Amino acid sequence: MVFAPTPLGNLLVFRWHIELAALVSQRRKVSYGVNPDPCTTGEMMTTLYGKTRTRRDISTLTGDLAAFGGVRLMTYGDGIERGQRVLEFRTGSGLRFTVMVDRAMDIAEVDHNGRAIGWQGPSGYPPGGTIQPETEDGLGLMRGFSGFLVTCGLDHILGDEVVDAESYDYPRRDKVRHGLHGRISLQPTRLTGYGERWDGDRCTLWAEGEIRQAANFAENLRLFRRIEVDLGDDAIRVSDRIVNAGFAVTPHMFFYHVNIGHPVLEEGARYLAPITDAIWASHADRYEAQNVGYAVASAPSLTFTEQVWEHEMRSGSDGLVPVALVNDRIGLGIEVVTRKEELPCAYQWQNFRAGAYALGIEPSTHHVTGNGAARDRGEMIWLDPLEERTYHATFRILDGAEAISAAEERISSIAVQPAEPYPVPTGRFPKLTGAGRRSTA
Repeated sequence: MVFAPTPLGNLLVFRWHIELAALVSQRRKVSYGVNPDPCTTGEMMTTLYGKTRTRRDISTLTGDLAAFGGVRLMTYGDGIERGQRVLEFRTGSGLRFTVMVDRAMDIAEVDHNGRAIGWQGPSGYPPGGTIQPETEDGLGLMRGFSGFLVTCGLDHILGDEVVDAESYDYPRRDKVRHGLHGRISLQPTRLTGYGERWDGDRCTLWAEGEIRQAANFAENLRLFRRIEVDLGDDAIRVSDRIVNAGFAVTPHMFFYHVNIGHPVLEEGARYLAPITDAIWASHADRYEAQNVGYAVASAPSLTFTEQVWEHEMRSGSDGLVPVALVNDRIGLGIEVVTRKEELPCAYQWQNFRAGAYALGIEPSTHHVTGNGAARDRGEMIWLDPLEERTYHATFRILDGAEAISAAEERISSIAVQPAEPYPVPTGRFPKLTGAGRRSTA
């Protein structure tokens, strides 16, 4: 059917796109399944400005829900981000965050009552197409590495490597060169829907889209992402589904690089996690040289060299692994909750250098030893044609001493983390097992 370029024709086209997006959204919502916030009480009402309210109550107070919260799509008009789409979420609880539509729907800014939580790097958010991750000795991604959430993958994570490409069965492609943390965070999104949806007296703010990482004679992977948060709430929920949309058996690696900055991060901020073993440290040969252990943050330093750990963490009886960074002085923190069966490994990144002050909470599919080691150990995930994997994460703001105390109790009830600031790295990397994990395609 062809629509004439008339106001009525344009309106019909617009309505058709809206209806199609709604159908796709409903279908995708079912395919993702429910992603319940593990910190919730199960309350289906909306708590807004200190009162529990029904939909009718809220509707009587305003002519437009946007007065209290919602999702809106905007485009940057200036600077290095010019022309890129961004979604702004406001929940009415004090939580505001932005989603970079043209950068894999990663989360850029996060703040609560005007206090920043997400880290911002010096690069800003240039268009992903201007960055080549394999350049600059594999550090090309650093030309655009910034924000609260940077998604790493989909076929490679961690340091730059050259690996075998035999599974693609193409004579002129026998090797693949990967840059730091892979390509997916640089890809734009086909936005399939966003908005506010009432379910009884509970209102969910949501957005979803499809991100493609593909090449001829190489991987053909899709990331389907849905981001949700409830009106009046402080917990962001991310549901991801990765599909091998091609017909070549394809390697798959994935992790969430969650970056936290000041004021949550400052001297004395505490890292809370159900750690049972310190497996590895990037700085083991100079372990105490900077006088910064794993558990308590230092102030920024002009000469600080980044420190990275891999910790073994225990999950609760519900299969969830909660990790938090908290600042007792200002009564603010952030808790990251993932599922052990989906993301069995956990890294901690300390980048306490002045001007780039950050701490990373990084749940992952693989050990920190990287792509080649995963293949050698028979732990690489190989996705068969049309096979998929799902991942879920909740990012909960801890507002006030009571919320911090509750999170600390949740975490310590699973495992009491090491009391010593420099636990000796054991080098005991647990064997990773499960569907699709093997040495070769």
